Amino acid sequence: MKLEGTYTFDAPRDVVWQALLDPEILAKVMPGCEGLEKVGEDEYKAALKIKVGPVQGKFEGGIKLTEINAPDSYNMEVDGKGPAGFMKGHGKVWLEDQGSSTLMHYGGEAQVGGRIASVGQRLLDSSAKALTRQSLDGLNKQIQARLQGGNNDEVRPSASEAGTEAETEAESQPVNTAPAPVRQEQPQEVKAPTEIEFALGVGKHMIQDLLPPERRPLLIGAGLGVLAFVLFLNWWSGLIARKIANEIWERR
Repeated sequence: MKLEGTYTFDAPRDVVWQALLDPEILAKVMPGCEGLEKVGEDEYKAALKIKVGPVQGKFEGGIKLTEINAPDSYNMEVDGKGPAGFMKGHGKVWLEDQGSSTLMHYGGEAQVGGRIASVGQRLLDSSAKALTRQSLDGLNKQIQARLQGGNNDEVRPSASEAGTEAETEAESQPVNTAPAPVRQEQPQEVKAPTEIEFALGVGKHMIQDLLPPERRPLLIGAGLGVLAFVLFLNWWSGLIARKIANEIWERR
């Protein structure tokens, strides 16, 4: 199974590089990630629970970074296994500075075995694309939240806090005309996609792989129509069920 592509981050390269090496940030944005921690020099331990078609399982394994060239590129080796099968792979990530944004290139190859491999090559490819895309979308949102929110703990002192001490010090200290730092809001929490959102992403990539671009809007429109009809049936059946329940209750 091969995976390659590009992604544009709305942040400078140095900021993107730091985020890519931060296990706390990555654990928050990867679908199904139950844990990611650094266990050694450029080595990480990961736990991932994910559903691919009818097969759902938890994978535990390690990630090792090699040939690190900060803040440009690194290679990685992945080795994971679980009750649903195993996965071994290697890949490369490299960043290209584009002014205020950063273009990320990625490519790799993986070998999958066990029950999870029985779902078929096309579904595996679509799941890998959805996992990658949703993780990168979440990482970009997390970076934006941190850039906009900040984590400055310094605050502008109030008049009551300054008190007499400030007046005394003002006589002996030179005047500082620079504005005092103001507390900024904490970055908004960015959560990983839910299992349903991940499944929708898998379906989206399967449609893109199966259909030519000119026919995709027709299928998407048909899918939305079916979804609306199903939601209407659920609402109608719920309404009837509540009405029957009320009649039975009134007769008691």
